[in-house]
Amino acid sequence: MTAPAMVIAQISDPHVAAPGSKMDKVARTTSHLERAVDHLNALQPRPAVALVTGDLTDGGTIEEYERLRAVLDRLTMPAYLIPGNHDHRDNLRRVFDHHAYLAGGVFLQYAVEDFPVRLLALDTLVPGEGRGLLCGQRLDWLDARLREAPDRPTLIFMHHPPFTTGLTYMDGMGLDGIDAFAAVVRRHPQVERIVAGHVHRPIVRRFAGTVACTCPSTAHQVALELPPERRLAVTMEPPACLLHVWLGDGQGLVTHVSLIERYPTRVVVPG
Repeated sequence: MTAPAMVIAQISDPHVAAPGSKMDKVARTTSHLERAVDHLNALQPRPAVALVTGDLTDGGTIEEYERLRAVLDRLTMPAYLIPGNHDHRDNLRRVFDHHAYLAGGVFLQYAVEDFPVRLLALDTLVPGEGRGLLCGQRLDWLDARLREAPDRPTLIFMHHPPFTTGLTYMDGMGLDGIDAFAAVVRRHPQVERIVAGHVHRPIVRRFAGTVACTCPSTAHQVALELPPERRLAVTMEPPACLLHVWLGDGQGLVTHVSLIERYPTRVVVPG
């Protein structure tokens, strides 16, 4: 079998925080992100791009974005960022001014056209709130972009997942506008995958004629506590990323979970 036509790496919810803060000391988010960058840089085949799907920082401050930039600038592939509910659009744009795709517009939405799979970024941020929103303006933009290239396989990336997860606390700050979003997606069968973050766990669901999934965090995970549990509990399970592999030749897009963890040298089983 030939090499994949494209590998899309996804990391999410790094929550980079100020030095000495609780998030920095307890969850060690910045050092965990450094490990994630090392992990992506060492992958073979090397991913064509890295998507970073929101909650880039914990408080949205300039200082935090500068720490984030210092780590992400070490990536050996292009990085494409979107904001999460912990982020601040203007501060993100200010520090990442070398990322031209973030310039202009009210929302941080853009298309990446340079690869076998087209990438469309959606901004679900509602400033000051945990919930997300896909309003008419954002969805009109998406519909227009999808109509531009009906024959190109497309991946949509966003922060809030467009479905109920069963994690009661996280669902309480879920996404508004899901039905309208689903109506747009159903009109465009070239959408191969919708990928999100926010919930700090890998979750997969059929959605609007395609597949939607969420990515674990590069640091702490949300504990798998199903209803009737309503609390927010986190755990230091091994962090992970997702690898969305476009196989080409009609074989489609497959998604793998790749643990960001140190293991002994691989043992190759003969035969």
